[in-house]
This record gives sequence, C-alpha cells and structure tokens, in this order.
Amino acid sequence: MLNRLTLVAVGIVVVVVTLMFFPQGLDLGTADQVAATEVPEVDPLEEGIVDGIHVETGFVVDEGWELVRANCTACHSSKLVTQNRADRAGWESMIRWMQETQKLWDLGENEPIILDYLAKHYAPQRKGRRARLTNIEWYELEP
Repeated sequence: MLNRLTLVAVGIVVVVVTLMFFPQGLDLGTADQVAATEVPEVDPLEEGIVDGIHVETGFVVDEGWELVRANCTACHSSKLVTQNRADRAGWESMIRWMQETQKLWDLGENEPIILDYLAKHYAPQRKGRRARLTNIEWYELEP
C-alpha cells in the first residue's frame, strides 16, 4: 500500500512541476504542422570523397569498396579494417573466423570481390630502414 501511495505522490509532483513550467501546455503542433516540417534531403551518394578516400569510413575508393563498406561496417567500425594488414589468405582467415565465431553471414559471390579489395588496399606494407642521411653538418662536442 505504501509503494502505491508513493507512486501516486510522485506522479502528482511530476504533473504539478510540468504545469508550473508549461502553464499553456506542451504545444507540439498539429499533425499537419509536424508533417509539413521540411526535412533536408541528403543524397547518400554525395558523401565526401577526398583524394580517393571515402571521408566517413577511410576506405580507399576503388572497385569493391561499397561491398566492403556494406558488409564490414554493418558489424564494426571501418577503422577495424583500415588498421589491419593482411594478404588475401590472411583476410580470408579473418572472414572465416568472423563467420565461425561472430555470426558473419555467407558473403557468397561477393567474397572474391571483397577479398580482392582488401588484399589490394590493406595488404602488409614493406617496412625497412630509413634512407641514409646525407648532407649532415656534424659538430664536435667539447670535452
């Protein structure tokens, strides 16, 4: 009984406070006014692409990038793709792991296109030593 009284009291307080701040009521407009509200149209194909990079995802815009975007970013951030590097077999292994453990769907005929794209643009990068420094003006330290 006490819980019911507490609930009723809280409800009354909420109504009183609402009426204090909105004495004319909450005017949200009529259904016609709400329906007439202009919503800016955004063409999803006009997303930013700068220097061959899709700004929103960071993906290289090339054949197959839309498939990668649709299939990969449905579950995780595009950064998870762009921060990793692998050859075609490595990417295929990651896809199999996601299918076995993360419930990734069968990519079907899109899989070779996706693998080609990933292997081309997110393959391991050769890393070596920097080039030798030239034209350096050395100085002698005094003892």
